[in-house]
Amino acid sequence: MNDEDLTGPGEADSAADLIINRREFLELAGSGIFLFFVIGELPAFAQEGPGRRPPVDLPTDFNAFLRIGPDGRVSCYTGKIEMGQGVITSLAQELADELDTTLDVVDMVMGDTDLCPWDRGTFGSLSTRVFGQALRAAGAEARQVLLVLASEQLKVPVDDLATEQGVVVDKKNRQKNITYGRLAQGKRIERRLTGKVAVKKSADFAVMARPALRRDARDKVTGAAGFSGDIRVPGMLYARLLRPPAHGARLLDVDLSGAKKVAGAQVVQDGDLVAVLHPSPDAAELALSKIKARYDTPASAVDTASIFDHLEKVAPEGTVLAKDGDLAKGAKEAIALFEETYLNDYVAHAPMEPHTALVQIEKDSATVWASTQTPFRAKEEVAAALGMLPKNVRVMPVFVGGGFGGKSRNLQIVEAARLAKLSGKPVQVAWTRGEEFFYDSFRPAAIVKIRSGITDKGRISMWDYHVYFAGERGAAQFYTIPNHSTVAHATLWDNVPNAHPFAVGPWRAPSNNTNTFARESQIDIMAAKTGADPVEFRLRNLADPKMQRVLRTAAEKFGWKPARAPGSRGFGIACGVDAGTYVAAAAEVEVERATGAVTVKRIVCVQDMGLCVNPEGATIQMEGAVTMGLGYALKEQVRFRGGEILDRNFDTYKLPRFSWVPKIETVIIDDKDAAPQGGGEPAIVVMGAVLANAVHDAVGARMFQLPMTPERIKEMMKKS
Repeated sequence: MNDEDLTGPGEADSAADLIINRREFLELAGSGIFLFFVIGELPAFAQEGPGRRPPVDLPTDFNAFLRIGPDGRVSCYTGKIEMGQGVITSLAQELADELDTTLDVVDMVMGDTDLCPWDRGTFGSLSTRVFGQALRAAGAEARQVLLVLASEQLKVPVDDLATEQGVVVDKKNRQKNITYGRLAQGKRIERRLTGKVAVKKSADFAVMARPALRRDARDKVTGAAGFSGDIRVPGMLYARLLRPPAHGARLLDVDLSGAKKVAGAQVVQDGDLVAVLHPSPDAAELALSKIKARYDTPASAVDTASIFDHLEKVAPEGTVLAKDGDLAKGAKEAIALFEETYLNDYVAHAPMEPHTALVQIEKDSATVWASTQTPFRAKEEVAAALGMLPKNVRVMPVFVGGGFGGKSRNLQIVEAARLAKLSGKPVQVAWTRGEEFFYDSFRPAAIVKIRSGITDKGRISMWDYHVYFAGERGAAQFYTIPNHSTVAHATLWDNVPNAHPFAVGPWRAPSNNTNTFARESQIDIMAAKTGADPVEFRLRNLADPKMQRVLRTAAEKFGWKPARAPGSRGFGIACGVDAGTYVAAAAEVEVERATGAVTVKRIVCVQDMGLCVNPEGATIQMEGAVTMGLGYALKEQVRFRGGEILDRNFDTYKLPRFSWVPKIETVIIDDKDAAPQGGGEPAIVVMGAVLANAVHDAVGARMFQLPMTPERIKEMMKKS
């Protein structure tokens, strides 16, 4: 995502209206020992300069900090949020280890826009591999600060002191010690991260790289966890909004008389925003059903079947992402050339929790409880909608019941804010499942065209790769190919006029599912042509030792026996890279020839993610990614006609069910001395490819479009 995507609309009267200075900010946090640090670099628009607007409430020299309080508790304040990926646990592990304290005294204060510094948002698998690195450095430096303070208190040289479980002790006389809390009592000590203190070596880890139960596990299992839809405030109203029949439809006229007859209903109209508010959600639904409206729906020739031809026609000239050698030379050296096109349909996020928000306005301030990946963007959008200063809007932290990239947008929050202002009451907007499907930003329909060649020695001689509308993540090939070119025609963030009939956006490892499906399918096609085993063919064309290791490990764990595909075994292999993590998967499937239905029997998935902070959490994420990947690979498809969404619920939009889930075996390669990489999404990127390759091995049908529905498999079986 670029800066423009995640900073939000609206202009403030002045920078002074937006910036809370360090002193104002810290008054909220109380006394203690503070260590301030920056995640990566402060964005360019936080720096001084003409035409640059600072983001809301951002102290200009830090965007995260930790505090050691007089009670000995350690708190990390960050604008990152927990949406199921487990960072509320793993980040606490990193801080506890570097500070030499126990995990139970570390608190993660996340996403509260009054208590936490500004953050761009939670996306891109950045929390562990970027924020986590900075947090570890801050923890290490804070521990050094504690040693210096203890040296002054105990009259002992720093070199003679050690830290352990929240206490500084004299190594020569352990009776001489002082707790972290005692060192913080009655003080406000502020330090800025210098980066001069080294983080721990892996041999010294006491908390990291060890399984830890997720902190939110009990609350979520027992139902005690608070989501946006669980929040109640006195006098709140439930909103039901009038929705158009299709994207692009224009409201011509509306009759509200029927809705106004429902007892207790408050009917609101502000331009195209038409809503019914009521203390009972059922009564609000009843009143909405009595509204009569006429719309002008624009005609469109684009639908589920024609979208790919349309996208090719409107695609812009491409941007070269990588290029080396000479494609013509590579083609001349090849004994066989392969030219294929791969397609992906639109896919919905379909989170368990639909977009929900509650907004309460009191005098000149507003409080927001919302399901969002971007709380500070939401803060600024609400301020713009209400005509308030951003510093008067507080977005409160709540659990997010699934985001997957889809909760980067805050449409429901702005709707709730506008309705709260118009009604004078707190208002909750909770999208129905139908609204969730209609207003979701879908994973874009996309096209990949590949032309490749192989030599008589089974080496890939050329690779000409063009991806349309998916984006560049995962497009870079990692095989050893002397003549190659990779070109992206419109990324996920490019605003190509009239390309998509509705909103598109990031969806679980954006772009990479599409790119990995195409690349690893093409690799299998070339292997089959040479009569090579798919694993051996990949290894022959790989020089990267890390990729070789994950691929060999997956094959060994699976019990892979070399054979040419198709071999009627139903075995598939695929590998990829996402968010710095190397991943390989092997699959076994069974295809019912009469119907084309696929049963996935077994998945082995191997990841090299560098330092794995919480192996328990990483395993859960891998299993979840594999399960979610079954959906986009086999059944998930958003059908549409123009701006009309035809799939509005799970009766027609098929998500993975318990009956689909195969035996899943995960392997995390131990590499504690390497930097940690993203762990929430890599396993999902290989699922389309590994299942497509397994289907081909089972029945000889090469699948070029996802999802691989039974109907599509039957059709390709006839052609094979």
